[in-house]
Amino acid sequence: MTETTEISERQAWMSTLAKAPAADLARLWDGLGLAPEHDMLRAPEVGAVMVRGRTGATGAPFNLGEMTVTRCSLRLGCGAVGHGYVQGRDKAHATTAALVDALMQTDEADRVRETVVTPLTEALAAAKAQRRAKAAATRVEFFTMQRGED
Repeated sequence: MTETTEISERQAWMSTLAKAPAADLARLWDGLGLAPEHDMLRAPEVGAVMVRGRTGATGAPFNLGEMTVTRCSLRLGCGAVGHGYVQGRDKAHATTAALVDALMQTDEADRVRETVVTPLTEALAAAKAQRRAKAAATRVEFFTMQRGED
């Protein structure tokens, strides 16, 4: 596996962990039944990040406002380092995300992927499809009729 592929896969599971509802992640984590030894490199801490936007997605970037985030970094006993970044002030969510990220870099990766990451990815995809279907149901098609006069 190339380094680029590994990075993109890690970005994908970290994105899933960040976007997943905290309750769903906690439930799946508890179902995994792992409690790995770990040391906190950066205890969960709440902060803010600047959110930037673009008008029409193509205009010049501008500062939209700040968003609260919680981050956590830890090292497992085997040396794997995990990071968790989540929206809001949920320190437990950030810690669990960091634990999953670290375990995804160990021999437990397949088990963690099957038990935690894949179900979360599927749930997020289903929720996105549901939102798209709901939005599509309200879509209005505009058309122009010609009067036949030149």
